[in-house]
Amino acid sequence: QVQLVESGGGLVQAGGSLRLSCAASGRTFSSYAMGWLRQAPGKEREFVAAITRGGTYTDHTDSVKGRFTISRDNAKNTVYLQMNSLKPEDTAVYYCAADAAYSAIDLRASYWGQGTQVTVSS
Repeated sequence: QVQLVESGGGLVQAGGSLRLSCAASGRTFSSYAMGWLRQAPGKEREFVAAITRGGTYTDHTDSVKGRFTISRDNAKNTVYLQMNSLKPEDTAVYYCAADAAYSAIDLRASYWGQGTQVTVSS
């Protein structure tokens, strides 16, 4: 069982930056692939980024490549999402997700945080 708690969301102007954090409970954090998904009002939840257990491989959806970076610190049981050059279309609730399988870091993920709101004003 993994419990995930996100933080770091907020209101920012277009072009600004935020760093989201997701703290995980338990002593087996390094056993899980981690990721971020987001859900904008009236839209389906979508994949943003994922990272393997050891952090050696990452993937980002095309719309955030070059602007967002996922990383993790296994010693701190935390995964991060650094978001730069934010755009109004990045406005959404951002969810942290965990699964033993890297390929399942999408809507099939086994564990979810409660979400953190990111609002980008134009």
